[in-house]
Amino acid sequence: MRTRESVTQVIKAYDVRGIVGQDIDAEFITEVGQAFAALMRAEGAREIAIGYDMRPSSPELARAFAAGATSQGVDVVMAGLCSTDQLYFVSGTLDAPGAMFTASHNPAEYNGIKLCRSGARPVGQESGLAQIIDMLVDGIPHFDGAPGVIREQDFLKDYGVFLRSLVDLSDIRPVKVAVDAANGMAGHTVPEVFAGLPVQIEPLYFELDGTFPNHEANPLDPKNLVDLQKFTTEQGADIGLAFDGDADRCFVVDELGQPVSPSAICAIVAERYLQKYPGASIIHNLITSKSVPETIAENGGVPVRTRVGHSFIKAKMAEHEAVFGGEHSAHYYFKEFFNADSGILAAMHVLAALGQQDESLSVMMDKYNRYQASGEINSKLSSAKAQKERTQAVLDAFESRIAHVDELDGVTVQLRDTPAWFNVRASNTEPLLRVNVEACTDHEVSALVSEILNIIRS
Repeated sequence: MRTRESVTQVIKAYDVRGIVGQDIDAEFITEVGQAFAALMRAEGAREIAIGYDMRPSSPELARAFAAGATSQGVDVVMAGLCSTDQLYFVSGTLDAPGAMFTASHNPAEYNGIKLCRSGARPVGQESGLAQIIDMLVDGIPHFDGAPGVIREQDFLKDYGVFLRSLVDLSDIRPVKVAVDAANGMAGHTVPEVFAGLPVQIEPLYFELDGTFPNHEANPLDPKNLVDLQKFTTEQGADIGLAFDGDADRCFVVDELGQPVSPSAICAIVAERYLQKYPGASIIHNLITSKSVPETIAENGGVPVRTRVGHSFIKAKMAEHEAVFGGEHSAHYYFKEFFNADSGILAAMHVLAALGQQDESLSVMMDKYNRYQASGEINSKLSSAKAQKERTQAVLDAFESRIAHVDELDGVTVQLRDTPAWFNVRASNTEPLLRVNVEACTDHEVSALVSEILNIIRS
């Protein structure tokens, strides 16, 4: 048995994550596999699907998890090398719980597990992780029955067929696409998904290498987009795509090498879904641009606002029977994809929109860029108490200018006599206070950011 403090340092709000050899090792992962299998067996599951990314530690940790799961009498399907959304596909098609070994965009020394229930349903703190923590601390139930068995199956081709069935790219005009896989799992999935389509892939860093020799697999950081921006213009590509390490997030740059905001991608995909499903509900988190709910409403849809985080988005997707959901962090969720997120599926929708008309991407996306945004800015604070105090200090300083405050996730402040708003919220996984600002002009954004950060960091 382990201490609660040591376990909760690794099992976060949404997943399991830590430094290999320091925070997690094969023994710990075996116990997590036992606990997860015990929980899933109690809910009626008979097998668990396991996939893993290209990190050097991933295969060993996946095998350790499988050993733990089978010791609880649950069978295991080893899906091998996978992107995270490919593992969700496996979970959805088999109607089995899943475990994906990845640390997403984190550096090479990290690894972890993204867990899901059957049908790719989410597992978060309140939907399974807290129970796993309790078992690791208090003891995992003993199982006296026969152990489960392990089988191997490659789902990559089936995954590609399924995605192509959701977005028809067969009749678009030829499109040249620059893709930066960042030595991550997009190098594994992109060639398969786009095979046989009128899409010319120009590959950058497609070699699977979990040490990330070229740059971090985190396109949310602008410095990691620089290579793709240059490569896109050099290749004369119509669009550039950048994936994170486990390829569940996709960032877009236009033919000029300029980043396209994830909110604009949310808006155009939402518009496409509302053409197919008139009047449908579409989820957006509270950090996305106002242009997203505005576009949804203008196209006859119902915008539903939610907290940041995949477990919250997926729960709202199911609750409202939403057809699509988007986050500012370039996570995009699809009812047709088991309510799970898929970066490559979002990219396919953008390519379909681009290839079905003659305008360039920069011109096509212009109507969705109605406001200016700061992006997410982090400030490291020592404690939850400090985060709360600094948040209140911001509210006090803006008191006379506030039109409305809501506390759905941190505090979101709508200012008076302007479309400008900002959000201040504590991270669920790190000792950080996060700030997002949106306004009509860059000047207004910069002024608000400076004022807010001066208060937080004083």
